[in-house]
Amino acid sequence: GYDDIPKEVTDPDAKKPEDWDDEEDGEWTAPTIPNPEYKGPWKQKKIKNPNYQGKWNAPMTANPDFKDDPYIYAFDSLKYIGIELWQVKSGTLFDNILITDDAALAKTFAEETWAKHKDAEKAAFDEAEKKKEEEDASKAGEDDDDLDDEDADDE
Repeated sequence: GYDDIPKEVTDPDAKKPEDWDDEEDGEWTAPTIPNPEYKGPWKQKKIKNPNYQGKWNAPMTANPDFKDDPYIYAFDSLKYIGIELWQVKSGTLFDNILITDDAALAKTFAEETWAKHKDAEKAAFDEAEKKKEEEDASKAGEDDDDLDDEDADDE
């Protein structure tokens, strides 16, 4: 029950002033005083450990087989790379992927590949989207006709 002892309690000797008006001054609350039973926040007792040797550190043992290789990440014969992409809309295509640290080469490559075909690809995409919307609209119209036929059958 140590945690249930409040830090402050209402003053038992406090009385509402005679000139206090609840409508004008609000609801009266008694002032609080320090609780004599409260002994401060709870702290865990500590006992001495005669075997304590200080903070433990992992021992560093030498590895005679270790050789530092600053070019461990370099691959001379790398031909392929895998890229995992998460996409929300199916049908997305990726091509002409270039991995380089040469900005001039990347710009030249983009002009020779992507820039030549981007307008044609955009037009083809827009046309496919328009065709899909028309098909969806015609399907929606057919579904409405089916509902009208069912209503007529019910009558």
